[in-house]
Amino acid sequence: MCRTLAAFPTTCLERAKEFKTRLGIFLHKSELGCDTGSSGKFEWGSKHGKENRNFSEDVLGWRESFDLLLSSKNGVAAFHAFLKTEFSEENLEFWLACEEFKKIQSATKRASRAHRIFEEFICSEAPKEVNIDHETRELTRMNLQTVTATCFDTAQGKTRTLMEKDSYPRFLKSPTYRDLAAQASAASATPSSCSLAEPSHT
Repeated sequence: MCRTLAAFPTTCLERAKEFKTRLGIFLHKSELGCDTGSSGKFEWGSKHGKENRNFSEDVLGWRESFDLLLSSKNGVAAFHAFLKTEFSEENLEFWLACEEFKKIQSATKRASRAHRIFEEFICSEAPKEVNIDHETRELTRMNLQTVTATCFDTAQGKTRTLMEKDSYPRFLKSPTYRDLAAQASAASATPSSCSLAEPSHT
């Protein structure tokens, strides 16, 4: 297996670059003081020392378990950015849609939302069709006859397992996450230091 970005095939380099761009934008929008310097490294700005340390702990927690990643708003955003580079973001989007669906209290709104989720992610040739077996698809279809908060549980569980066993390990091995985690480790080891990477000067 290649160990450096320089050794990666062109397609891998393009995906890694896209992931870094997306993750950099997400970090910037989250006001975490992060940007991408000319060196291509992530940097935390000196204005957010406490936030940087909290974010460092968050980043390092993502590799501890898939549950910790999904419970982190930043982790979900980073994972989603990664999945987009692999053109497989539909599984996470479906999982998130199910989580929001369970919060709906109105029976009318729940029924309407259930059918939209089914049409978007479950039915054959759906625009964001998730990778589930025929039996699960048909079970979900039957569940829609009497919509409850748990009607997508089986399908959601299947997609979660797929992400945990397939996409999640690749996310942790991605050059961008490894780079980010290395800087987070450095921040945790030296809490008095706010900048994790020296910017390049031309």
